[in-house]
Amino acid sequence: MSDNQRPESPDGVPLPETLRFFGTTWVDRSGGYWARRAGLAVGALVLAAGGALLLALSFNGLQLADSGGIVQLLMIVAFAVCSSLAFTRTLGGFSRPHDAGPADNSWRPIRVIGFVGVLVAYTVRSFVEAPGEGMVRTDYEYRLQQYERRRSSRTGNPAKRKRKKRR
Repeated sequence: MSDNQRPESPDGVPLPETLRFFGTTWVDRSGGYWARRAGLAVGALVLAAGGALLLALSFNGLQLADSGGIVQLLMIVAFAVCSSLAFTRTLGGFSRPHDAGPADNSWRPIRVIGFVGVLVAYTVRSFVEAPGEGMVRTDYEYRLQQYERRRSSRTGNPAKRKRKKRR
């Protein structure tokens, strides 16, 4: 997000950005923040288990179809590799900014195939903080610090200041 898209109040005070599932409750950790974090962790874990079950059923379907060992091996490798890549990419995205440009869109198929890894990454991150909270909190505190620095340097109307007498 660029500087001109960050939320500000009408008087120029920086406002916190919203996080998915949490809104702005991450700022002071109120409004059911802890319950939402626990719910997100449990929900993502349940969905990951359901996804793993779905993958197991699809693998059994391949076995019943007698598709051959190489196809089954390719399916296992594809889902394992995509899940691990999606896990690391998603978990790393919570702590460092990434641009949502063409490079991010190229990872979309890997995240779709490795959806179990994405869900496990949400579960793991929910044990530490709300997913993405650390990155957004750092940015918000930096913007507040910059705002306070700008405000403190302005100590009144410069036209009303008394001038020093020349000798």
